[in-house]
Amino acid sequence: MNDCIVQYYRCPENFVRLKLRGALSETTGYFKFGSHTTCYGRCSGHLPSSSLTATLPDTLSDTTTDGDTVCLPFDLDEVADNLRNELYSQESSSRADTKSIGRAYYLLRPFLSVAFRRYMQKWYLRGWDRLRFPQWPVDRSVEQIFEQVMLLSLATQSVDQIPFVWFWPEGASSCAMVTHDVETMQGVLTCPYLMDTEDKFAIKGSFQIIPEERYEVSDGLLDSIRRRGFEVGVHDLNHDGHLFRDREQFLERVKKINSYKVRFGASGFRTAVLYRKQLWFDALDFSYDMSVPNVAHLDPQRGGCCTVMPYFVGKILELPLTTTQDYTLFHILNRESIDLWKSQIALIMEKHGLISFNIHPDYLDSPSRRTVFETLLEYLSELRREKGVWITTPGEIDRWWRQRAAMKLVKDGRDWHVEGPGSERACVAYIEQNDGQISYTCAPAFSACGRSPHG
Repeated sequence: MNDCIVQYYRCPENFVRLKLRGALSETTGYFKFGSHTTCYGRCSGHLPSSSLTATLPDTLSDTTTDGDTVCLPFDLDEVADNLRNELYSQESSSRADTKSIGRAYYLLRPFLSVAFRRYMQKWYLRGWDRLRFPQWPVDRSVEQIFEQVMLLSLATQSVDQIPFVWFWPEGASSCAMVTHDVETMQGVLTCPYLMDTEDKFAIKGSFQIIPEERYEVSDGLLDSIRRRGFEVGVHDLNHDGHLFRDREQFLERVKKINSYKVRFGASGFRTAVLYRKQLWFDALDFSYDMSVPNVAHLDPQRGGCCTVMPYFVGKILELPLTTTQDYTLFHILNRESIDLWKSQIALIMEKHGLISFNIHPDYLDSPSRRTVFETLLEYLSELRREKGVWITTPGEIDRWWRQRAAMKLVKDGRDWHVEGPGSERACVAYIEQNDGQISYTCAPAFSACGRSPHG
C-alpha cells in the first residue's frame, strides 16, 4: 500500500513502511486525514460518510506505529486512486438527468445562439461556488495526504531526511505547459497568431486538432504547426460530446481516434468538453492524456483529480488541467484578467506542481482577450526567469515523467545519486520536517542544477 507514494517521490521503499491498522469498513465514503484534507475510500475505526455535508471523521489521530512501520487506518493506494481517478464522483457524474441534459444540449447546440448557450451553461453551473469538494480554485488533496504520510514516516524511521528524485529536470521549481483546443475554422485561422505570440516569449504550445466534421484538417495545417516546433494532439473525434455515451460506441470511435494519432504524428489526446471516464482510457493508444481537470466545478462534468502532478492511468500518463479554461474565465466568470490564474499558479507552485492551461484560439476574438493571453505569457516567462519554472510541451513532460518513473536512488557512501536513463538531468532532493510541516531541501551536489527546488 505504499506503491503510489514511492512512485510519486521516487524514494527508496525502505523509508516508507506502511500497513493497515485494522479491518476496513465495508462501505466507501468521505473522511478526513487531518483537519484540512478530505479522503474518499474505506477506513478502519470509523464509518466513512456518504455525504460531504455531514461531519467527517478525522482518521489522523487513529494512525499508530509498529516499530518502523506506520499503521494507517486506510489503504493509501486505494484513497489516492479514488481521488485521482475521480471514483468519488462516479455516482453524481452518471446521473440519468445529467446525461439527458448533455445529450439534448449537444443535439440542439448548432441551432442555439451564443448568448443563449452561455445562459444555459450558467444555469447548469449554478451553485458551483457552494461545492465543498474538490476545493476551489485548486485542490491539492493528494499532495497533502502524501506529505502527511511522509511526516509520519520521518518520525517512525527516526531520520531527519528522506531522499527522493526531484520532480522536475535540472531542479526546476515547477513545470508549465500551454495547450490549445482548436474547435472551429475560426480557431484554425487564429493558430498563426498564437504561434507568433508564443514564439515572442520562447514558449511552445500544443494544438489539439479535431479530426472529423468541424473543419478540414489538411496536411498543410499539421505541417505548419509541427514545422515551427509546436506539438499536435488529437482532440476527440468530432467534438459532439457523445464519446463516452456508452462503451460500445466509445470503442468504435476510439478505433478511428487511434488511427488519427498516426496521421497527426501525435502522442497526446484530449476529449471534447473534458468529458471523461478514466477507467476506459486503456482503449486509447496514446502516450498521454490531458482530459482531467484538477477541480471541475465549472465544467459540464464535475469532479476533479485533486492533484497538481502528472499520474499514470494504466499505461497512459495523465497531465491534468490545473487552471481554469479561458472560455470559463471569459464567459462564465466574466473576467478579463489573469488574477484568477495567478492565484491558481501560486497554489500549484506551493506543491511544485504542473501549471497547465487550455487557451482556445476560438475565444481570443477581441483585442482585450488577446491582451489577457499575452499578459499570461509574459507572466509565465517572468516565472521562468525569476522562479525557475520549466515551461515546455506536453510531449516533453511525458518523456521526462516516464524517465523519472524508471529512475532509482542509489546510496554512494554517505550520499545518494540517481541512476537510469535521463538521470543526468535529475537532482537528488530531501524531505524534511520543519515546525510540523513538510519541506524540501537539496543534496550538496544540487548546486550544479542552478536553483533550489523550494525557492
